[in-house]
Amino acid sequence: MVDVARQLLDELMGRNRNSNPSEVKQISWEDSIFCPLYLVKFCPHDLFVNTRVDLGQCSRLHDDEAKKLFEEAKPSYKKTQYEDEFLRFCTNMLIDVDRRIQKGKQRLQLMNSKLESSNALNPRPINKAQEQLNTLTDKINKLVREAEEAGTRGDVDQAQALMKVCDELKEEKDQITKTQESMGWNAAELAAAQEKQMEVCEVCGAFLIIGDVQQRIDDHLSGKQHLGYLQLKRAVEELQEMRRKEREEARKRREEEKRIADKEKERRDRDKRRSGSDRDRKSHYSRRSRSKSRDRKRSNSKYSSPPRHRSDRDRRSSHHSRRSRSR
Repeated sequence: MVDVARQLLDELMGRNRNSNPSEVKQISWEDSIFCPLYLVKFCPHDLFVNTRVDLGQCSRLHDDEAKKLFEEAKPSYKKTQYEDEFLRFCTNMLIDVDRRIQKGKQRLQLMNSKLESSNALNPRPINKAQEQLNTLTDKINKLVREAEEAGTRGDVDQAQALMKVCDELKEEKDQITKTQESMGWNAAELAAAQEKQMEVCEVCGAFLIIGDVQQRIDDHLSGKQHLGYLQLKRAVEELQEMRRKEREEARKRREEEKRIADKEKERRDRDKRRSGSDRDRKSHYSRRSRSKSRDRKRSNSKYSSPPRHRSDRDRRSSHHSRRSRSR
């Protein structure tokens, strides 16, 4: 009880309610004292309080400041771990309720077969145990409303006292229910099955009367158990859809990066081929130029007169002089 009161005060006034302003420490959402389920979306322990599937008090702290820090934090492996834990917890609860739904359908089929085999044409009277269950249910619902009103007023002691009485009535109701289940089909169930056709709620597994008055249908649809499982289902679907979109976006990013890398590689290969072609072309032009130059030199050497020796010039000059003197 002391731990419950301490946690309630922590949630209402903060964990540092007894500290001086200068002593307040910066919190971290990664601290193990915080409930990872509450940080991701919500804690299922808060959904089914005072119902047949009450999970009890959560052992971790539900802190809105830590939740805000978690939501603002960048994607990380730790955040993914918290989301995975939330998915596992909620999925297991949905698997359990699916089993209960299937079991309820089988129960209705067996009840109908018993009615057909026994030819029970007249409804049987509702037994005393069923009346006690109905009375206890009304008392529990009334106490829960009074406890919520006391909590709203800030009367914590009154709220805790009412919840204690409510827990005692719940234990008594559970004991009667177990006794009835051990006895098999009670008269009330057979009578109700004879008078009205039943069905199983596909969300929470509760038994419903087909064609029941709208007020009872609305009460069921707005009940904690029905809304709790509906919220679980929607949260799992939302988180799975978010994961699917993240995977799709990651796939598109990888494809885009690959496309850009392939395009860049193709450009480099094209530039490389172009550079090699330019070098080959320049080399070819250079070889042709050198070949033409050699051809021109050979051609000039072929058609030009050979160089005359100096002694020939001297002989021709001497011969010319002798001819001049003889004349």
